[in-house]
Amino acid sequence: MPALEALVRSSHRVVAVYTQPDRPAGRGQQLAASAVKQCAVRHGLPVEQPATLRESAAVELLQRWAPDVMIVAAYGLLLPQSILQTPRLGCINIHASLLPRWRGAAPIQRAIAAGDTQTGVTIMQMEAGLDTGPMLLTRAVPIEARETAASLHDRLATLGADALLVALEEIAQGTAKPRTQPADGVTYATKLRKEEAAIDWSQPAAQIDRQIRAFDPWPVAETRLHGQQLRVWQAMPVDATASRAPGEVLATSAAGIDVSTGEGVLRLTRVQSAGRKAMSAAEFLKAHRLDGAVLGS
Repeated sequence: MPALEALVRSSHRVVAVYTQPDRPAGRGQQLAASAVKQCAVRHGLPVEQPATLRESAAVELLQRWAPDVMIVAAYGLLLPQSILQTPRLGCINIHASLLPRWRGAAPIQRAIAAGDTQTGVTIMQMEAGLDTGPMLLTRAVPIEARETAASLHDRLATLGADALLVALEEIAQGTAKPRTQPADGVTYATKLRKEEAAIDWSQPAAQIDRQIRAFDPWPVAETRLHGQQLRVWQAMPVDATASRAPGEVLATSAAGIDVSTGEGVLRLTRVQSAGRKAMSAAEFLKAHRLDGAVLGS
């Protein structure tokens, strides 16, 4: 959405906004508009919501809009070649990584989970391959020590919007210099799966910590406590020795719940039991005794 807001404020004219169809959301499963659609409506922009872009009708509609360039940011649908070649100057993608590292659907989460210390955005010309197109512009930022996917997403969204305007100006002036992506350093950020949320306590505390931060806000790392789901929203490695089997609770205090891992100790500081709201570990411990508890079973 920051990219669309930036475009609206710029000298460029947005002729139409494409977003996916409204989806059921919330407990009532009522149809809800995407944030992109809500932004477009606020600015009085035409909105198109095709279920697919592979039908001739979708191509014909886009052709009628006669765009010079199309900007794509986390659209969620593959663009066939017929769509890619419709805009006069092609399609430009705002990708949330420093390509060719983390091509694919979940670059922000995979970067955090892998322990990367730096990431950024790439403004890229789109082609048929998965995030393989020539790069127009890159902007790098450090990944902070306690970064979550949510906080990094917001930072990169703002950075991407600013970078997009620079790239568009270069395209308009004919000064853009597309660069072929390096052949070395290619990695793929596969789509997140719900089953990845399960914490494996035999892994090092530092790795579990990265998993928890990478999966905030979705799918949210989780474990089992007395057979019931326990989601873990926040945690941090502590300077202590894992003296018991992985998953065993070592100590509890107002500071959190200390759990033994395959390497080191992880302190859980914000958790959520099934059907409840997320709360601090201190609040959780008021209603739950964890003496001798083993997480993950």
